[in-house]
Amino acid sequence: MKEKTLAILKPDCVQKNYIGKVISHLLKAGFNIIGMKMLKLNKETAGEFYAVHKDKPFYSNLVEFMTENRVVVLALEKENAVEYLRKVIGATDPAEAEPETIRKLYAESKERNIIHASDSLDNAKIELGFFFSNRELIENR
Repeated sequence: MKEKTLAILKPDCVQKNYIGKVISHLLKAGFNIIGMKMLKLNKETAGEFYAVHKDKPFYSNLVEFMTENRVVVLALEKENAVEYLRKVIGATDPAEAEPETIRKLYAESKERNIIHASDSLDNAKIELGFFFSNRELIENR
């Protein structure tokens, strides 16, 4: 069964003009883009999105980073989308990421790692709903 998941091309991806390269990588991996928008997150919105990390030491830096520049939010669809996207993007730390993964190819550090991906099907639903209404998603049939 096809699943939907969320990816965010983070400010470092936008600043380095890697948007096209990362999207191309995702398309080659078999993902369908069913929603896409470019946004400039403010601290309130970024803080709300990453609220699950509020008690962690990196939370403030993460919110600061996510508001540095624009982001591109993608709704993706594919068989086993959540698990497969995590594989395609690679480990959070690009030094530990598998060859040819997005983070290995484009990220500079664990903190500036180019892309966010939902970590579970439940979180994918929540995260997609944070950025997209149902009528904004164009399902490929």
